[in-house]
Amino acid sequence: MAKIDKKAFPFSKQWLDDRLALTTVMKVLNTEYWIPKNINFLWAMGMVLAATFGVLVISGIFLLMYYVPTVEGAFDSVNYTIMTEVGYGWLWRHIHGIGASLVFLIIYIHLFTGIYYGSYKRGREMIWISGMLLFVLFSAEAFSGYMLPWGQMSYWAGMVITNLFSGGSLEAYSFVEWIRGDYVPAQAFLGRFFMLHVFLLPLIIIATIVFHFATLRLPHVNNQEGKEVDFDESARLWKEGTVESRKKSEVIPFSPVFLSKDIFVMGVYFILFFYLVFYNFDFAMDPVNFDPADGLKTPAHIYPEWYFLWSYEILRPFSKDVGLIAFAVAQVALFALPFIDRSPNVAPASKRGLFKYWFWTLLVIMIALTALGKLPPTDPVFAAMGLVFAVAFLLMGPALYIITKFEKKIEEGA
Repeated sequence: MAKIDKKAFPFSKQWLDDRLALTTVMKVLNTEYWIPKNINFLWAMGMVLAATFGVLVISGIFLLMYYVPTVEGAFDSVNYTIMTEVGYGWLWRHIHGIGASLVFLIIYIHLFTGIYYGSYKRGREMIWISGMLLFVLFSAEAFSGYMLPWGQMSYWAGMVITNLFSGGSLEAYSFVEWIRGDYVPAQAFLGRFFMLHVFLLPLIIIATIVFHFATLRLPHVNNQEGKEVDFDESARLWKEGTVESRKKSEVIPFSPVFLSKDIFVMGVYFILFFYLVFYNFDFAMDPVNFDPADGLKTPAHIYPEWYFLWSYEILRPFSKDVGLIAFAVAQVALFALPFIDRSPNVAPASKRGLFKYWFWTLLVIMIALTALGKLPPTDPVFAAMGLVFAVAFLLMGPALYIITKFEKKIEEGA
């Protein structure tokens, strides 16, 4: 146990260090949290996500000051009070809308980076599982937030999505009514999703982000080559402080070296972010949702936001029961990826033979499902294409198991 300095002035740095071990905490989380040198800008996506979540929280607090969570007042509070009567209310709404959309773009980049470089393998399974849990939580947060403007698409998307909980032929409509608090989306439904969006889900997301970063701390961050790094030896070389020893070291400290690179990437990202906020905010605002919710008037075409379209298109081509099973399998398969991939290699996809083609096929399939999910289901050609791509996605899991089961071990230095 460290000796306490009794002469230290209360609340001085030394006084706090004796009681909270601040120096040790800073070493563990910053100055001696070691990151491989062999990484690129894609490794900054985690910090970009954390920063975007922070922007969403701050903008959400400002919107919360004027939002009215009632079926009579919600639509007007968003589209008239905030947008026209509150000073810079439009800016906070645009920031929140763009942030909600871009956070999923960054999540998908982060997800596919992890798949490409095999960052879910060999001791890093909990990193992947906690990351996928964050994806589910962000999806729930986005869906609950989409309900709050109480426009036409908010209402009918809520109606369609909650109907999924009826379980197909199980017809568990009493469970759906329990979720809604009524037979149809109404005040109880809006109040529950308001509570989820502004209180419960953000708390769970913050706790899961902490857990996700904790899982990164122990098995260490992966690198571009999937190389096994001797972190203890490399850290020793770095702490020697000489130019020669730091050249030999394969790691850098998180702060200030890696963090400065993260900040540069975030700077570039926020230039794009605020360009969209000021000049192209329309893409994050569904025009149908500028009509007040009307339970007696169904929109011609009901669809979710772009980040849910691939899942929606897996559900849509099949019958009710088969569609729900396909939808569930697709979500579980992503969680189970570390256990489906049987390869001994932790390496970029470009070095892994058939896996390279599997990866790019998966990316193309998900983009195709996203594009098809936005189209009306009336065209038989697009409906057939949706079925083909949905089946193809479901077959990607077994295909991954087979090709990685026979994947040869990559020799060191290859």
